[in-house]
Amino acid sequence: MNVPSTTERVLSDGTGRRPMMVTWRGEAGNRLESARILLQEARVKASGRVVAADSDEHGAYNASFELSVGEDGVVSRLLLRSTTAEQERQVSISRTEDGVWLVDHGGGAKRSEFAGAVDVNVESTVLFNALPVRRLGLHRKAGEHELPVVWVALPDLSVRLVRESYRTVSINEGSAVIGFTRDSVETDLTVDASGLVVDYPGLATRV
Repeated sequence: MNVPSTTERVLSDGTGRRPMMVTWRGEAGNRLESARILLQEARVKASGRVVAADSDEHGAYNASFELSVGEDGVVSRLLLRSTTAEQERQVSISRTEDGVWLVDHGGGAKRSEFAGAVDVNVESTVLFNALPVRRLGLHRKAGEHELPVVWVALPDLSVRLVRESYRTVSINEGSAVIGFTRDSVETDLTVDASGLVVDYPGLATRV
């Protein structure tokens, strides 16, 4: 029985015809991130999990997520759960058609515009960096953007506004390099033909 490779399952223009499994391994060897991803033009549907071993900053935790991105490349909903030895947490983040974000930690939704953000990023994950890259097509055509982003911390699931910058460094056959900046983080991400991150220096590499 022949099983299609990841490359065969993802068209060169970023359109997927069937789900694929993608896994990233932390450079320090103490975390794994794995996701089942369905790409269809600008749409993304993904579900996945992050498992982090004990660290000085957060201790051991695991987190699971379900993500929906609409045909315009804008995040429509994220459900995120995290578990530590002491506590389990959950947050639901959704964006209405009029651009208002609803953030619910279980005690009722709070509304915020987050400065017009249309992207979400989650601490210590790799998948979510692909969202603005794909939405803006930075892996296909050179560009540079500074963006407001809804940021979710792990494992406490606190939510705040951050500013992130994405800049096309180079476009190659089947891949691209994207300069990424947030706060004190400044690095070059390598992405594949679909805009999914292959290498995030200092954080994780796809396996």
